[in-house]
Amino acid sequence: MSKKTDRLYRNLKDWVTVDELDVEMHFPKEGVVLSRESRSSEKFMHGIKVLMAKNYIDNLSEEARKGMTEKAEQGIWPTKTPLGYRNVTGPDGKKIIATDPTIAPLIAKLFEWYARGDISLKDAARKAHAAGLVYSKSGAKVPVSTIHNILRNRLYTGWFEWNGKLIRGQHDALVPLELWERVQAVLDGRFAKKAKRGRHDFAFSGLIACGKCGCAVVGEIKKQRYVYYHCTGYADKCQGNVDSCRRKYVREEALEAQFTDLLGRLRIDVEVMEWIRDALHASHADQRREHGNAILRHQAEHKRLDDRIHAMYVDKLDGLVDAAFFERMSNQWRAEQNRCLREIERLEVANRSYMDEGVQLLELARNAQRLFAKQEPREKRRLLNFLLSNCTWDNGEVVATFREPFDLMAKTNLSTSGGSASGSSNSAKTEIWLGN
Repeated sequence: MSKKTDRLYRNLKDWVTVDELDVEMHFPKEGVVLSRESRSSEKFMHGIKVLMAKNYIDNLSEEARKGMTEKAEQGIWPTKTPLGYRNVTGPDGKKIIATDPTIAPLIAKLFEWYARGDISLKDAARKAHAAGLVYSKSGAKVPVSTIHNILRNRLYTGWFEWNGKLIRGQHDALVPLELWERVQAVLDGRFAKKAKRGRHDFAFSGLIACGKCGCAVVGEIKKQRYVYYHCTGYADKCQGNVDSCRRKYVREEALEAQFTDLLGRLRIDVEVMEWIRDALHASHADQRREHGNAILRHQAEHKRLDDRIHAMYVDKLDGLVDAAFFERMSNQWRAEQNRCLREIERLEVANRSYMDEGVQLLELARNAQRLFAKQEPREKRRLLNFLLSNCTWDNGEVVATFREPFDLMAKTNLSTSGGSASGSSNSAKTEIWLGN
């Protein structure tokens, strides 16, 4: 039993694992009981909720990355420090990095030793170990791979890279920029390799398996212009057979045409889209209520801190507290207020986007066939991986299974395609989406 869907699992892998257990699931806050015998509409809504829960986690991760980027742009290293630095709290209450007086001199020596170019990484590691370079908590020796990462890390120069941007940090440098560049030249000269030729990006490579032997179906260029696919036959199940599946080829255009037909099954009528949208809004009313309560709590905390700052300012004017104490505490409380404002903004954005992105997901499936025709090979593969699973090729035909909940869309259209204008189509559709 779980109170809500997003408390049971928040990723697709957990969903698939639990679904295979053939158990009955109770969700008291949603008023839903799911089992193998549940209606198709309930299973579909459950699938949508799982995707919404995953989107919620992705949104939290996105907000965390946004906060780290804002901190980096201020010149503050926003994550865990490498050897030689420590994460500390600055005078203004913000988390910053400072040099580790025990390890920092050893890091500087390490750069000097390796910059000469006459020792290997293993030799540099041995010299560092002999000088006392170990992990401060465990006392374990620093491995060669970490020594390599240290020598590559620009952070020790007082600069660092974040999201492709070079930023001047507020922390102290352990090594001069010129020394770091000499070390990079030594590393690049020692580990230089010939560049490998790029492989052709086939649209369906790694996506399809052979229907007879289960081996991968891979692409190959013929006559320098035509793309054909064939079974690799690595499992040796087809060797010795004159009509081996390895000898059968199919043109990429033929596969693309069959995938296009498959995606054409994902079609949702306007009335069904409206029904789904209303059902989603109703089922997530509780989620919106929780967000609203959280926003009120953060607003109340922001006001409480504001009142506290104002009261201390009056005490400062009356001479009850000194200016330095007021400055320190007010900075700390303003930092907490900023955190409240960020949380309020995140919750408000989540409220606005949570359902909209769910509907956009359905719109993606609805327009999948049109989008597929316009994409580059890599994007075609990504779209098919998102919508399909268990793709096989046998006797010139592509067979695939739609992932949940897209399988219900395809099932609806398949069941209603033979309906007449007299209303049998609407009856079949209603039976699938809303149950008997």
